Amino acid sequence: MAQSAENTPKQSTPDNASGAAGHRARLRERLLSGGAEALADYEVLEFLLFGARARGDTKPMAKALLARFGTLAGVLNAEPGALRQIKGISDASIGALKITALAARRMARSEVADKPVLGSWQSLLDYLAIDMGHLHVERVRVLYLNARNRLLLDHLVGDGTVDEAAIHPREVIRRGLDVGASALILVHNHPSGNPEPSRADIRITQAIAEAGRPLGITVHDHVIVGREGHVSLRSKGVI
Repeated sequence: MAQSAENTPKQSTPDNASGAAGHRARLRERLLSGGAEALADYEVLEFLLFGARARGDTKPMAKALLARFGTLAGVLNAEPGALRQIKGISDASIGALKITALAARRMARSEVADKPVLGSWQSLLDYLAIDMGHLHVERVRVLYLNARNRLLLDHLVGDGTVDEAAIHPREVIRRGLDVGASALILVHNHPSGNPEPSRADIRITQAIAEAGRPLGITVHDHVIVGREGHVSLRSKGVI
């Protein structure tokens, strides 16, 4: 005997309103209409992974990435080899994450490049946090400024511990003279995440300030960045 229509089992068919495509569409709508806080961090990662994975649910990968690396910034700054350890993450997925991190750094840098640095201090801190806060090695940079406090040169001194073996005060000042700098800002990161200065940090800051003083190059600050924030040695009275 034939079953009535209402008793006939419904066939399983793709439903864009409830399936992966519908989920992606809803995330897209929230992103476009809701602004910066429309999506949770795992949803941001989901969205970034859409382009690398044409079909399927990216939520498990997004949550696995956050569980492994802790934060959205931690994911975007993770090494490719570490990212590949997450199930389902392909080189295309890694590329999507890395181009996003690069775009964030470029945007932050553009806020600093053509403005007086001291008048755009928060923009500088934002740029440094994005660019260096999650590095796994200690990196030292010197920002050389002209008389109007505009950036002349963002010089990468090198990677390694901050001490006089790695940074030579005379070399730092000599480079400043070569580019016509009137001032400089020292910057480095603490891979431990804690930005509090060490004795070596304080000693090298004072040595560079003393070397620059008679030659008319002022050390405006030494900024230490880490995952837990930043510290200004000027604000601590070291300079």
